[in-house]
Amino acid sequence: MKKSIVIFEAEGGSDKTFNGHRKDTLPILDAIKQKGWGCEIVYFRDQWAGEIFDYCNDRFDGYISRINPGNLEHGEKIYFETLRRLSDAGLVGMSHPDAMINFGAKDALVKLAQTDLVPEDTYAYYTIEDFKKIFPQSISHGERVLKQNRGSTGEGIWRVQISESVDYQPGDSLPLDTKLKCTEAVDNHVEYPTLEEFMIFCEQYIVGDNGMLVDMRFMPRIKEGEIRILLIGEQPIFVVHKKPADAEDAFSATLFSGAKYTYDKPEDWADLMTLFNDSLPIISDKLGGFDIPLIWTADFMLDWDADGNDTYVLGEINCSCVGFTSHLDQGIQEVIADEVISRVEQAHA
Repeated sequence: MKKSIVIFEAEGGSDKTFNGHRKDTLPILDAIKQKGWGCEIVYFRDQWAGEIFDYCNDRFDGYISRINPGNLEHGEKIYFETLRRLSDAGLVGMSHPDAMINFGAKDALVKLAQTDLVPEDTYAYYTIEDFKKIFPQSISHGERVLKQNRGSTGEGIWRVQISESVDYQPGDSLPLDTKLKCTEAVDNHVEYPTLEEFMIFCEQYIVGDNGMLVDMRFMPRIKEGEIRILLIGEQPIFVVHKKPADAEDAFSATLFSGAKYTYDKPEDWADLMTLFNDSLPIISDKLGGFDIPLIWTADFMLDWDADGNDTYVLGEINCSCVGFTSHLDQGIQEVIADEVISRVEQAHA
């Protein structure tokens, strides 16, 4: 064992400070070095993939990925291929690219639809044909939320309502000229297309690499806020309560859309943490059996159970490059360093 870790970063991008690094990268590096291990930052470029593999394979026990795929000039394909090669060569991936894909893809919700975390009536559309066939029936059961697999900060996430009086029963396939009210989470703006117009517009989310749409029930208690758990491995660090702006159509919980954030301790959300901790083995199994991501978040919405008691619904998992700068002064980087070293030592035990 070399007792050394490499951190991958991308050059440029809006997540960098004046020194060329993410604000949370150097604290992680310093925390690992303070544990007596070596640590180095390597910038990834596609044209350097072969040289980077050779360099890292000879020097490190594991890698930490701190790259937002949107900051890579040609996307994540070659980067993820390089990470897989390094993992196959024995480096501990934190996180492995397939774990990032399986946990972070929107259709993770569909894979968890048979658990206590996600409603059963949650679907994924991988083809335009299936979307056109199923969604006119899905919307007849009530308000829905459509989520594209790409994008961020609420882009391509739509709350869909029927905006006119239509004679139908739940389960009917609605006419294509049915008028809809559609609100996009990115900025809570509202549009009024027909069902046919909206489905044609949404085809862009299904075509192309990793294209898909997830269709799930709208949770009206989103107005009470989205609850995000930030974790290092299996250890919850803090909970962010993200309350949408106080406006009629607002349902987005992003800062850009005017949501307000408060930071709580995990114990302040004891029922949620019990549900989540009990579900961790199921989540890992259903999403491919990979190790839990190194740094990740799980977003929940409030709902009611059959008896009118509070319950929670999983809305999204993020793990490709989660930021945590708000808690650097509380030593979160130390927790990360301990988790990284523990994973490498366990792999070599």
